[in-house]
Amino acid sequence: MTHNFTFPRGAFVGFDRIFDDLERMTTQHKQDRYPPHNVVRNTEDEYLIELAVIGFKEKDIEISTHDGILTVKGNREQRRNQDLYVHKGISGRKFERSFRLSEFVEVTGADLADGLLTIHLKRIVPEEKRPRIISIQNGEQTNGTQSQQLLNEAAS
Repeated sequence: MTHNFTFPRGAFVGFDRIFDDLERMTTQHKQDRYPPHNVVRNTEDEYLIELAVIGFKEKDIEISTHDGILTVKGNREQRRNQDLYVHKGISGRKFERSFRLSEFVEVTGADLADGLLTIHLKRIVPEEKRPRIISIQNGEQTNGTQSQQLLNEAAS
């Protein structure tokens, strides 16, 4: 039995763009699985995206980010006359693959080795968004003394 989950759009206000992105990317992912890829979580804040791009060189690949979407495009020239192939199992076709990045996730680098494109990602939370511990001050400090004096004056 197959269940199709539909987002209850009426319960979320202002999330239209996110729902549209999810639907577009789900549809796009179903249609094309080339090039194959892995998403690896190295640590709590570090990820890798690995794409199998055998036959592509650095000059054939473009990696860009815009508005929270990482896009990888590949386009290379044909290596030889297509009529020479008896069997062609290694694809070298043009591709475009997109990944929606979470808030504060940034691309920190990319490398290409042995036909594997590895894109390094890191979640970098700004200082003002990080959890912090608020210390409780005792009554002997200046602010506590001033508060106590104000209470004494009000009681008089």
